[in-house]
Amino acid sequence: MKHQHPRRDPVAAEHAAAAFLTALGMDLDTDGLAATPARMARAYAELLTPREFQLTTFDNDEGYDELVLARAVPIRSVCEHHLLPFTGVAHVGYLPGDRILGLSKLARVVELFAHGPQVQERLTKQVADWLATHLHPRGVGVVIEAEHLCMTLRGVQAVGATTITSTLLGTLRDDARSRAEFFTLAGIGPR
Repeated sequence: MKHQHPRRDPVAAEHAAAAFLTALGMDLDTDGLAATPARMARAYAELLTPREFQLTTFDNDEGYDELVLARAVPIRSVCEHHLLPFTGVAHVGYLPGDRILGLSKLARVVELFAHGPQVQERLTKQVADWLATHLHPRGVGVVIEAEHLCMTLRGVQAVGATTITSTLLGTLRDDARSRAEFFTLAGIGPR
C-alpha cells in the first residue's frame, strides 16, 4: 500500500536535534552524547515512517460469515501533542462480505496509521474506516489499549494507566449480539 511520505532531510533533522539538546543545556561534546543527535533523528524518522505493503484480499468463496479477529496487535505511535511514544495493543476484527483479508494485513493497517504524530482516538477510527472502505465488510471493530508516556513520564505521572478507545461500524455497531461477541473475543469487558 503506497503511503504519501513527506520529503525527509536527515542532516537538517540531526542539526535540529543537536540545537534542541544544546538549548536544554546538554553538553554534546561528551562521549555519551556526541552521537545522540544523529541517533535521535534516525529514531524519530523510524517512528514516523510506515513500511509499504501490498493489500491482499481473497474471494470469500466459502461464504465465511463469522467474525475474523486479530487480538493484541502491537502498536507504537507518537503523541502529536508532546512527540512522546505511546504503546499498546490493537484488537481488530471484521465480519466478511464478498472478500476476506490476508491476516497479516490487519497488523499492517494498524502500523500504517500508527506511524506519524497521532492521537489514539483518531488512530482507532482511521484503522476502522480504512478497513470499511477497502474491504466492504458487513462490520468492523477496532479497540486500542495503550499507555501514553506523555501521561506517565510528565504531568500527572499516572504510571500504569492505560487508555482504551473503540470504533465499531456496521453490524458490529448495530447488532448487540455481534458487538458483544467482538468485545468478548477481544478480551474486553468486566475483569
